[in-house]
Amino acid sequence: MSENTRSGAKARLYDAFAASGKALASGKRLELLDLLAQGERTVDALAKAAGLNLTTASAHLQTLKQAGFVATRREGVRIHYRLAGDDVAQLFALLRKVAEKHQAAVPAARDAYLGEDAAAGVGHEELRARIAAGDVVVLDVRPVEEYQAGHIPGAISIPVAELADRIHELPEGTQIVVYCRGEYCALAYDAVRLLTDRGRRAIRLHDGMLEWRLSELPVDAADLT
Repeated sequence: MSENTRSGAKARLYDAFAASGKALASGKRLELLDLLAQGERTVDALAKAAGLNLTTASAHLQTLKQAGFVATRREGVRIHYRLAGDDVAQLFALLRKVAEKHQAAVPAARDAYLGEDAAAGVGHEELRARIAAGDVVVLDVRPVEEYQAGHIPGAISIPVAELADRIHELPEGTQIVVYCRGEYCALAYDAVRLLTDRGRRAIRLHDGMLEWRLSELPVDAADLT
């Protein structure tokens, strides 16, 4: 192979790598990956959850599909999207951590969104030990469909929007460990603040369902209907 031929082949290879990077170069597309890391969803459901109109959501999803990050299946007239593999979830999680470590704007943006208590929380091993000891209640505050798709074994499902009205369903006197989608999900922070204001002992899981799955820890699925 001549030097010019090799150089051209190398350029095409790196351009192919760059195409994946370009597909991730949108905050909304990253948000869609975050939602899909919780389980399969229709375009309608993704658009609603991400605050997008259908046309825009579909365009972002097509970009992600062309990059190979998402896959689809058709059910009648509905198209369901899912992550193409666990490696996509790993890439998404790693991208966030690398950005937080190396991009100065990220920690301030994180604290503005989540609150300055963003570092507090319980780790996986501590939570598993406490579950085994039976001295903690695990609360999943994601939407019900995400809980159904997969949750920490034994977790109670109360979406954060319903928590104020359903707080009586949680036993008193036992500490509550709250989790949601992942380390940067605000739902758990909101739930802990609400529970604390109501006199309950509550703390977050340090991250959430994304990281729990990627750690290959046990996951249950359930149909609440």
